[in-house]
Amino acid sequence: MCKQMTLPLLLTWSRIFLVPVFVLVYYLPNSVLDMQSKNLVASIIFLFAAITDYLDGYFARLLKQETSFGAFLDPVADKALVVASLVILVNFHRTFWLAAIIIIVREISISALREWMAQISKVKSVAVAYIGKLKTVMQMVAIGLLLIDYKS
Repeated sequence: MCKQMTLPLLLTWSRIFLVPVFVLVYYLPNSVLDMQSKNLVASIIFLFAAITDYLDGYFARLLKQETSFGAFLDPVADKALVVASLVILVNFHRTFWLAAIIIIVREISISALREWMAQISKVKSVAVAYIGKLKTVMQMVAIGLLLIDYKS
């Protein structure tokens, strides 16, 4: 485990703790927040979480605080945020359930493949390719735009 809480780990943990907050926003009574406000608040939470996804890695490299625990936790936080967002989007009919399932299965499969490759290669982790980072950015932008749902 980790011996101390570093800025990169704090950013990653904040992303994990924001997932239930993000989901809760959509299930607040309409008397507390109307749907347009829910969309705005959830989109801001999602944007903050997406930005921390970039910042945790940036600060880990900059401050030389890269850890195997951080390398493990970061994709877990990403997957939790993406899966929660997709479930919300399907629930509010903003995307197709089949598309969400395909994305979720792909995310789990890639994570499992990376773990398996790390085990058979006897290395601590398998580096993420540039194309994977580009996919993450595109996915976060697409989900963020679907969350705004300007029609509501």
